[in-house]
Amino acid sequence: MKSFVCSRNRRPLEQGGASLIEVLVAILILSFGMLSLGSMLAYAVQLPKLAGYRAMAATLATSHIERMRSNITGFTNGDYIENLSYDASIDLPDLADCAYPDCTTASLAAMDTAYTNQALRRELPAGGMRVERDTAAGATDGNLWIIWNEPTTFASLNPTNSDNCPTQVAVYTDPKPRCLYIRFKL
Repeated sequence: MKSFVCSRNRRPLEQGGASLIEVLVAILILSFGMLSLGSMLAYAVQLPKLAGYRAMAATLATSHIERMRSNITGFTNGDYIENLSYDASIDLPDLADCAYPDCTTASLAAMDTAYTNQALRRELPAGGMRVERDTAAGATDGNLWIIWNEPTTFASLNPTNSDNCPTQVAVYTDPKPRCLYIRFKL
């Protein structure tokens, strides 16, 4: 018969695996990584929409410049000057009508401006514009600003002083509008 000897010098078995604290620290580190990944994805989802607004502003600006170019007499007479149609609202302006043969350069300019303002309000959030003509007599040079509101975004995307806005929109601070500036020669 064998006898069992109990030894007091035996070491207890070493624990295998991770402790609860190690698991919690790993989960915490993983959650910080997932949080930053989530905010990056939200940022990436918003960028195409904001780029689309800027592209639409450029398209509408080009269209309005072409309208002015087709009625250069109306432009040199100052009929296309638009002090500021941006007022941070979404109401559509009324369209002016110009029908042949009663259409003059001034009425054509009013129709073109009304059409562009309505397109700006439809395509851009609270869109508007400002048109200036150089002061020299018969000048065909000018400045055009397309102005709109973007939805509130991350601080890094919100408008700063980098947008070249006309001084007349400085009164609009909440939300601060975005601007696209184009210098043109007809």
